[in-house]
Amino acid sequence: MRHSQFRTLAALAAALLSAAAWAWAPAGAQRRPGGGVDVYAITNARVVTVSGPVIERGTVVIRDGLIAAVGAGATAPPDARTIDGTGLTVYPGLIDASTTLAIPRPTLSPTTGGGGGGFAGLFGRTEPSAVSPNSTQLPGLQPEILASDIIRPGGPEIEAARAAGITAAQTAPRGNVFLGQSAVINLAGDTPQQMIVRTPVALYVGLNPIGQGQYPGSLMGVFASVRQMLLDARRFREANEIYERSPRGLRRPEQDKSLAALLPVLSRQMPVVMQADRVREIERALDLAQEFNLNLVINGGLEADRLAARLKAANVPVLLSLNFPRRTAAASAEADPEPLRILRERVEAPKTAGRLAAAGVRFAFQSGGMTTMSDYLANASRAVEAGLARDEAVRALTLRPAEILGVSQQLGSIEVGKIANLTVTRGDLFDKNRRVTHLFIDGRQVELRPAAAATGGAANASGTWTLNVNLGGSGNERQELSATLTLQQQGERLTGSLQGQLGSGTIASGTLVGSDINFTVPITLPAPASQTTDAIFVGTVNGGEMRGTVQVVGRGPGTFTGTRAGGPPAGGGGGAAPPPGGGARTPAAGTLTGTWNVTTSAGSQQIPGTLTLQQQGTRLTGRVETPFGTADITDGSVTGDSFRVATTLSIEGQSTDLTFEGTVNGNQLSGTVTSARGSFPFSGTRTP
Repeated sequence: MRHSQFRTLAALAAALLSAAAWAWAPAGAQRRPGGGVDVYAITNARVVTVSGPVIERGTVVIRDGLIAAVGAGATAPPDARTIDGTGLTVYPGLIDASTTLAIPRPTLSPTTGGGGGGFAGLFGRTEPSAVSPNSTQLPGLQPEILASDIIRPGGPEIEAARAAGITAAQTAPRGNVFLGQSAVINLAGDTPQQMIVRTPVALYVGLNPIGQGQYPGSLMGVFASVRQMLLDARRFREANEIYERSPRGLRRPEQDKSLAALLPVLSRQMPVVMQADRVREIERALDLAQEFNLNLVINGGLEADRLAARLKAANVPVLLSLNFPRRTAAASAEADPEPLRILRERVEAPKTAGRLAAAGVRFAFQSGGMTTMSDYLANASRAVEAGLARDEAVRALTLRPAEILGVSQQLGSIEVGKIANLTVTRGDLFDKNRRVTHLFIDGRQVELRPAAAATGGAANASGTWTLNVNLGGSGNERQELSATLTLQQQGERLTGSLQGQLGSGTIASGTLVGSDINFTVPITLPAPASQTTDAIFVGTVNGGEMRGTVQVVGRGPGTFTGTRAGGPPAGGGGGAAPPPGGGARTPAAGTLTGTWNVTTSAGSQQIPGTLTLQQQGTRLTGRVETPFGTADITDGSVTGDSFRVATTLSIEGQSTDLTFEGTVNGNQLSGTVTSARGSFPFSGTRTP
């Protein structure tokens, strides 16, 4: 009896506390258990529904994360938090059709195998952000990887996208050839599960060679490897179908989850999103899709308008990048004029959307990896100025990506029953003075924070570079050649061309992540070879200098160095400042001569090594000893209290360039050791 009375009193107390909590809630605001307002009404606003006519003065009601009512005659419920929309325009939440939002960046970390126990990333091998266990394929060739398994909520990139009015995005893993399977996510939520709208959505295929001596190591090899895996998947499907019909007396087929992941692609149940900007790349993608009857989507599409008729005939949509080519570095008096092709691309890029629309090609806008998200709507406005109809531009930001990505029943328009993702602006979406005032994701208002400013010291590769290339080989095969490299950088993406003793070629699949540069370009080998093949350049950019390795198909690894005309661009790059008066500082003789014990920090590991240095004026010679091998210094120099030494180690049969850069203070030195794949801090002391 006493226990029963106690339970009754406890229940009564809980009820009173609950009632008190509701009594103290702001009037007109119904709250979820988690604290978020559940019911909103935006009144007296201009409502662009996209799926229907524009409502010049209407109301949108949100309840339980969904659109509950919309129209000129809709009224605000008494339990709703009301937002006066006078002077505001309500759009469906903007959708970025192709991103890596919420996907962690690959991190360089030590590996535990291989006897040396050292930092694999430093020696040309990176730990990918996702690797499929028990896969038969190399990392970068694993189509079974799911974006939904690796996404993480929050972060400055998502904040920047939301500040630009974006509420949802298609996101895909980073990688090389088979990147993995994408997901459509909302850009809010405390857990990955709360963010996911649909998964999987599409299989992503990139054009980045694997490199490091592994196949595929060229752009042609990428297409060949994709085709071969699709052929293997066909045979895998046929073998399993035969076995399922009559298994008795047959050896069971060997299972392969990488090939199994391609079966929905072969049956057209899953689209293939293929990165393709140039006409040649788009044509190869279309040929591959035709051969295997794939449901193809072109991603990027810089030159898609040149193949608009073929895209329309094949009903292939385009995820069109808004990351337009632009000059990102200040012009230098010493720099060569930009090639006519680059100038033409800059003028033509905003016109592509209008031309695709005129040809009847379906397209949706995507950010293309831009790092300044304020350019997202600004460049959509440029497309409107270049001939794209405003309603088509709105559709390309909202309903069209939802249709292409298979989520048009949930997102993309303002209709009753759809997810309440809304972008509210003061001013038209394409006006220069427009401002995003409110953002709703999953029916909750999201706080808008200004995008963080880009880091001033981030590497920038834009400009004209003079390259010295030492092609791989031995004996008479080694050739030192010069070339002019012209680069344009937009976000992490690089475009440009190479001209000189290596012939003339246009860069494909170029990237600059941090200070790590990677691009592929067709070159013409000099006599006696006199053949055209692909070369893969992998290295680092430091201010006005570039260096790394070059892998030419059919040859051993080589090296390259480069200097930029006019030095680093204004506001970017690194490098030591010149001394007062502008002259070079001459070091005291012998300041670095000696044996230095150095320790490199790679994640949780401390890797020992030895630098044996001899200094003559500004020149350094000597050798580098590591747990992975010993090699002579090939390039060493001193400027004031700064130094730099470079060497090439042979590790597991592959040549790997290492560069130590730092400063010296008496018997102490510190700095960074860099390979083609990353940088790690080191410090050292001189032995007595």
